Amino acid sequence: MATRPESEVLAGRPFPLGAHAEAGGVRFAVTSHVADAVEVCLVDDDGTEKRVELTERTFGVWHGLVPGVTPGQRYGFRVHGPYDAGRGLRCNPAKLLVDPYARQIEGGITNLEASLGYVGDPMHGPPSAVDSLGSVPLCVVSSPGGADTGVKPDVPFEEAVIYEMHVKGFTKNHPEIPEKLRGTYLGLAHPAAIEHLTRLGVTSVELLPVQAFQDEPSLLSRGATNYWGYSPLGYCAPHAAYASEPGNEVQEFRKMVAAMHAANIEVLIDVVYNHTCEGGPGGPTICFRGYDAPGYYLHAGGGSTVDITGCGNTLDAGSPQVVRLVTDSLRYWAEEMGVDGFRFDLASTMGRPGGGFFDRDSALLTAITTDPVLCRSKLIAEPWDATGDGYRVGDFGMQWAEWNGRYRDTVRDFWRGHTSVRDLAYRLSGSSDLYADDLRRPWQSINFITAHDGFTLRDLVSYNDKHNEENGEENRDGTNDNRSWNCGAEGETSDPEILALRAQQARNLLSTLLLSTGTPMITAGDEMWRTQGGNNNAYCLDNEVSWVDWTTSDASEALLGFTQRLIDLRASSPALRQPEFFEGRTTPSGNPDLVWFRPDGREMAETDWFDEGRRTLGMFIDGSNCLSRTRDGELVSDDSWLMLMHAGADAVTVTLPHERYGPSYEPFLDTTTTDGSPANPGSFTAREKLTVPARSLLLLRIPR
Repeated sequence: MATRPESEVLAGRPFPLGAHAEAGGVRFAVTSHVADAVEVCLVDDDGTEKRVELTERTFGVWHGLVPGVTPGQRYGFRVHGPYDAGRGLRCNPAKLLVDPYARQIEGGITNLEASLGYVGDPMHGPPSAVDSLGSVPLCVVSSPGGADTGVKPDVPFEEAVIYEMHVKGFTKNHPEIPEKLRGTYLGLAHPAAIEHLTRLGVTSVELLPVQAFQDEPSLLSRGATNYWGYSPLGYCAPHAAYASEPGNEVQEFRKMVAAMHAANIEVLIDVVYNHTCEGGPGGPTICFRGYDAPGYYLHAGGGSTVDITGCGNTLDAGSPQVVRLVTDSLRYWAEEMGVDGFRFDLASTMGRPGGGFFDRDSALLTAITTDPVLCRSKLIAEPWDATGDGYRVGDFGMQWAEWNGRYRDTVRDFWRGHTSVRDLAYRLSGSSDLYADDLRRPWQSINFITAHDGFTLRDLVSYNDKHNEENGEENRDGTNDNRSWNCGAEGETSDPEILALRAQQARNLLSTLLLSTGTPMITAGDEMWRTQGGNNNAYCLDNEVSWVDWTTSDASEALLGFTQRLIDLRASSPALRQPEFFEGRTTPSGNPDLVWFRPDGREMAETDWFDEGRRTLGMFIDGSNCLSRTRDGELVSDDSWLMLMHAGADAVTVTLPHERYGPSYEPFLDTTTTDGSPANPGSFTAREKLTVPARSLLLLRIPR
């Protein structure tokens, strides 16, 4: 039932966009350059709808102030305008639309057919006359302000250790968190969750998508869900399902951020500004498509969408509407929600306006880095998309950090015995080949071994092949390029030798990650030996496969302690997390800042780097002038270090370097032991020989 309220609609202002309580009512403002008319629809608890036409249009923004409306009011928009699928225009007033700037969104699609804007063929059929009210999400007018998010820790990138986690999955099975709070923002804020993070020593949590998302039609049709959340609907609204109390998601998110900040932990969020949940032309009309599809999405001839994301549509990074939406959204999260930084999913699309060649200086990327608020946030790009042209590791601009996929692949290959040491040396020392020429720092290489997408650490050393049958796609989904090694048996085994080797390989991988120059990122649960049973694409599994298992075992306790030891070592040893690239410069000790060694104790020669069978590498880091600084800007010094990495299947004899690098070498970390303590404690002298066991890493300290 549609009626008009008796109250007069005032003109209001076009900006800021969205719904804002002011002057005894709520001012609504939404963009559509192609609409003939726009109505804001006020929906009561019983489903009764009141339509109010917004007659003011300024700069393509339809706006008006509706007196008497208060926070808590549910609403949506109806857009009257052209429906011409061949041109990509799909205005349909029968479809209730979510406000792109809504700060609260409730509900989801309950009737997929009713949400579709067409009848029959999406490219040629007529517009659907079925009213979608009651079958699609609704917006809620939110109250301004809220809980204080605390003081941002402002952790220097060179000191950061990032922990990638899922809001629900991290606490869903935590026995010390009240059941009502498990899987919620307040669950993350609980002292038991915070205690694990602080005890582990991470400085920054990176949350998988928390912006409101909606399950895609392909999942809805088979009763599945998008657990990861890479299917955005509202870029300014926290995902409602993560609230412990319905409708309280904004306040609970802010309280979670405050709890993290009180523990000196930063909150980074994974944002998806490359596509939306509406999918391709055959998808629902619940937001952007209904306002001005060509103004938001890339389109090809005949009205079809351009898909370089693998998700059915691609936001047009060259559209002023998209640039404004993305930057407004980011500022909202940074300023009002207290977020410290962002990881941009499939960020290459943001540098491909029109879907063409990548441009690091594109309108959208430039707007983000030049924004006076956002330039102070941590900005991390996932530098690829679903196409070969989109693989841009090392190609982003000077203010961007990047997920370094080259690092992941090289380190995995080295420890499974599939690559030599040539590329490894670049990855260990901050990937200067990728970043040094762009005025960037080594900490802008986000080093990782595992992430949400792919095998867990345990599965990486336990499976050669993916096992994704539970996803319902006949094991076709997920990558086949896992670069994994099961150590002699596929999956679970009781063989003690295989289990010991798997644990040692895990320690090798973690040690490499935490001892490399750059910013390390750990995946939640890896430190507790979490498995997904060989599933490398658990995006649709909201169950025990994806949730962190807090059950303890000897193996999980040992790996947790080992990881804590590594993170503490990194924090206390500035030479192992240098903020500048190594240059071969002479340090106060008289040694170069970095030297690579062969097993015979001699420096690596040019020809040695091209020996494809080489599986052993020594890395000497001089700590007397490591260029790390205190928070006050003073240079600090450190001990020097020698890291010996050996991926061969047999032990190797290594001769320690000449005494000019140090008279004594003290074993400090050893991956052959479960806790990392040296198997051969004591001290070795220069030029002394020692045996490095098969597939192991040994870190020796050279006291200053």
